[in-house]
Amino acid sequence: MKVGATISLLFLFLWSIPATSQLEHPKASPFATVSQDIGLSSVKVEYSRPAAKGRKLFGGLVPYGRIWRVGANESTKFTTDAELEIQGNVLAPGTYALYAFPGEAVWQVVFHKNTSHWGDGRTAYNPEEDAFRIEVKPKQSNDWQENLLVSFDSITHNGAVMQWKWGYTFITFPIGVNTRKNMLEAIERGLQQSVSAQTYYEAARYLQEEGIEYSKALQYLEKAIALGGETYYFYRVRSIVQAGLKDYPAAIKSAKRSLTLAEAEGKDEFVRINQENISKWEKLSKE
Repeated sequence: MKVGATISLLFLFLWSIPATSQLEHPKASPFATVSQDIGLSSVKVEYSRPAAKGRKLFGGLVPYGRIWRVGANESTKFTTDAELEIQGNVLAPGTYALYAFPGEAVWQVVFHKNTSHWGDGRTAYNPEEDAFRIEVKPKQSNDWQENLLVSFDSITHNGAVMQWKWGYTFITFPIGVNTRKNMLEAIERGLQQSVSAQTYYEAARYLQEEGIEYSKALQYLEKAIALGGETYYFYRVRSIVQAGLKDYPAAIKSAKRSLTLAEAEGKDEFVRINQENISKWEKLSKE
């Protein structure tokens, strides 16, 4: 290779090396993800968690009446894989930017369709791109929360409560999912196919947990026992269903059978559960 060509290649190589290296700094507001299953559905929130650092938060660092990204850095994202109901509004499956307009007495919480804005999208935000807004009254907590925290609580098959907490300020609002409709349809489909003892049991257990259609649940349990034999969990659910029907003598008999079967398998927790139920139902049967 000629000297000139060698020098040219060396020059190109040196040119490709960055003049300065970039250090990755730890983020002042670290990224976090919270995911929660609700019934047969799942929701996820992706956000950054700013710290209070002794500052006045709402009405100070976060001005009243101005859009806030519910976090720091890029906009907070809310994703659902199922249709949700929030204060009478329907939220279709998908990903949304989550914004808020804090107020001293009332907050507006926004589920926004445009997820491309950086941060709070203050200059680009268009309310016509909102999926909807809801109003929430802020609460005051007795416990200090240094970093913004998004969480879910009071979780049932059919909903949960979304919670935001920062400083002493606490925001909560319920989220609903139509698990019951989907589950009852799934039960009907499942029972039209080749049915196992476990299928009957799972159908009965769902009805028992929801506190609905006890008579149908009892029929499913009888079929589960006939197909699958005696198990402590079949009889435990059977006892609860019978108690739901206020047939306490039958419930006690089933609970005693569940207790015996649980003892044989070393399931101490279910022995205790059955003992507690038997004691409770014996008292109710005498009233």
